[in-house]
Amino acid sequence: MSDLDSKNRKILLSFQKNEITEYHVYLSLAKSVKDKNKEVLQHIANDELRHYDIWKNYTKTEIKPSKWLIFKYTILARILGLTFAIKLMEKGEKGAQASYNDVENIFPEAKQIMTEEHEHERELIDMIKEKKLDYMGSIVLGLNDALVELTGALAGLSFALQNNRLVALAGLITGISASFSMAASEYLSKKHEGDKNAFKASVYTGIAYVFTVLFLVFPFLIMTDYRWSLGWTLINAIIVIFVFTYYNAIVKSEKFRPIFLEMATISLSVAFISFLFGIGLKMWLGVEI
Repeated sequence: MSDLDSKNRKILLSFQKNEITEYHVYLSLAKSVKDKNKEVLQHIANDELRHYDIWKNYTKTEIKPSKWLIFKYTILARILGLTFAIKLMEKGEKGAQASYNDVENIFPEAKQIMTEEHEHERELIDMIKEKKLDYMGSIVLGLNDALVELTGALAGLSFALQNNRLVALAGLITGISASFSMAASEYLSKKHEGDKNAFKASVYTGIAYVFTVLFLVFPFLIMTDYRWSLGWTLINAIIVIFVFTYYNAIVKSEKFRPIFLEMATISLSVAFISFLFGIGLKMWLGVEI
């Protein structure tokens, strides 16, 4: 272990920092819940502490955790849920894989720890159950439908009416009405499936739809040029798609890029077709406003 004082020591100290930080993160999260998730989180925390102690036996050095990361993941868990915060944290560990591979021939424990990090803990994380995730499908349904339908409607209305106030009025009426329709459809669908939380699922769908409507219509309420307003609306649509696709990709351990590109392409394509449709209808009907 003569190399421990140089390159290997630095690597092991970074391992220690990561393990002790995650120990405190999981411990903090375990204290915030009272259901079966508490036992799972405590189990993972104990594993992280054990890993820390293994590396400490080599470095003979105490390492303090990152207070910023503990705060960051604790807040994310409270706002966006345990699953999102934990999987985001574990996703950040991928950069450490190369370092583990570099030292596994020198430190036999490295391979065992890496195996536990990638298999055992993943199994434990999958055991975590959150009620809010049960409604993620309803939220995504509301978002997807609002994005595709309303971006198209606003594009068509913009070039048909060419008046921000009228576009905003028509967009709000269309969007809010559609949100009630979507919520009712989700309720009937869930109830037909025997879901006891059908009403709550419909509320999540409706709320997601309404907030998306307000976010997309907002530019038409504060600007005067319908073209700039439409451009801002399309940017808002991309922002919504990015945020919720990223969240969904992390929670479901899916690839973000293809899902995001597919959703963005569909929404923008519908908006472009609706824009052409709006111009065509205006010319055909001879409407001047």
